Amino acid sequence: MDQAAPGRRRRVHSAEFKAQAVQASQQPGVSMAAVAMAHGINANLLRRWVHERTLSPIDAVTVSEKPVGFIELPMPAPPAPPTPSAEPIRIEVRRGSTIVAVTWPAGAADACAAWMRELLR
Repeated sequence: MDQAAPGRRRRVHSAEFKAQAVQASQQPGVSMAAVAMAHGINANLLRRWVHERTLSPIDAVTVSEKPVGFIELPMPAPPAPPTPSAEPIRIEVRRGSTIVAVTWPAGAADACAAWMRELLR
């Protein structure tokens, strides 16, 4: 944040002044910059005041003095793990007139993937 020059102080505006400026800027056909100039303030400051007035106040939450116990919520059952396929993995690579076909057991899919990575290097 910028430091004010020595001897300069930030102006403080009353709530009534802010409300009057905001209300004046909300009139139809009125320029916010013109209202700011008429009130001797920066237009960005007036825009901020208008924005602050349009924000809805945060709803108050009442906290009970009694502790709340554990509340059990219904949870769906976890999905069943996929059953391994009985069919083997079949890979066929064609290059020109050469065809290489490999059949790998489905239960060893990780080993098949490692083999393919090495083959494709």
